[in-house]
Amino acid sequence: MTAADLTDFGNALAVPSVVCLWIAVLLRAPGALRSPQQRGLWLAVATAAAAMTLNLPDVVAYAMRRGPEYAHTIGLVRNLTGVLSAGAVIYFVAATTRGRRLQLASWIATVGWLSALIALDLAAPAHGTHTMPPVGDPVPSLAYWLVLISAHVVANTICVALCWRYSRRTESRGLAAGLRLFGLGTALAGLFWFAYLLKALFGNTWAMPALPLLMNLHGLLRAAAILVPTLFTFRRTAADIATAWRLWPLWRDLVQAVPHVALNKPRAGRVVELLWPPVPRDMLVYRKVIETRDAILILGEYVAPGSLELARGQVAGRGIPEQRRTAAALASVLKEARQAKLAGLPGHAGESAGLELPAAMQSSHEGGDLADEARFLVDVAQAYASATPGTEGVKVS
Repeated sequence: MTAADLTDFGNALAVPSVVCLWIAVLLRAPGALRSPQQRGLWLAVATAAAAMTLNLPDVVAYAMRRGPEYAHTIGLVRNLTGVLSAGAVIYFVAATTRGRRLQLASWIATVGWLSALIALDLAAPAHGTHTMPPVGDPVPSLAYWLVLISAHVVANTICVALCWRYSRRTESRGLAAGLRLFGLGTALAGLFWFAYLLKALFGNTWAMPALPLLMNLHGLLRAAAILVPTLFTFRRTAADIATAWRLWPLWRDLVQAVPHVALNKPRAGRVVELLWPPVPRDMLVYRKVIETRDAILILGEYVAPGSLELARGQVAGRGIPEQRRTAAALASVLKEARQAKLAGLPGHAGESAGLELPAAMQSSHEGGDLADEARFLVDVAQAYASATPGTEGVKVS
């Protein structure tokens, strides 16, 4: 691949990179603006998106056609927005690591850099867009570009070091992934500005063909970093929906027999239940598990002592894990208990111990992991769909 090909490939990523950045910024805006720790990250990405938008080839060409004054304004705003993004990068890292001194320093440094750029721009002779041409002096001045480059190099170096350090310390997988993606994107931006530093100080241009690729990959990685919480939320929501879908037939049958355990009246079907849940969506699985467990406890009054153990011993099949064997046995006795309840047969009040909760449900009831109980109840629901009342013919697949 030639230098020209590398530049063309990098430029081809310019629009996709900017589009991905703006999508990420818009998707994360509601949650990020409410969270002090995420606010700095969102601001860093939003300002980077704005600066990269103003640096798109079509935007630059349009500014040049409008005349030197218009091109100068676009170039100055682009550089000032980039410095604001650099300051927001330091603020984000400081907020994430709870470094209050670093937060204060980030704002002081940002104000200093912005003020210096504006002053140097005003002091320079009349000029058009800000650029560092392959041949000739930087526009508007070398001092202007050194201030601009220093802002980015300092911010990016601090960000990469702290992102790497704290991504290894945090116990949150989402935060660790976000920090690593953001740090990697920032490292690419740091290489971009380091290449400009070599050009400004030594006239070295060997890295210039790779600069569009570095900057646009940086944009894609930052977009991915800011979307990590959204992706984790989506995955958790998808898992909850799948669990609620599998639990619904068992929950519905038990709630029909013991309706007072349900916080809300069951919907007409599980599709409706999932599309318009009667409780907040993040509480849907929790309510299903709690209500199913309560119904099981009440139906335990219709189960003779020892029935669960008897059913477990008669589960057909070899090499079946103990938890699935227990789930199949519980499904069988629950079907019998439900039919007895619906038939109006008398239960044995105060003798619900006739159906002792399996270990997976006992640990959750005592403050353990609700996810373990949900997984166990999914096994029960699967077995319940094919179970017959009593202890004969209980099978698990």
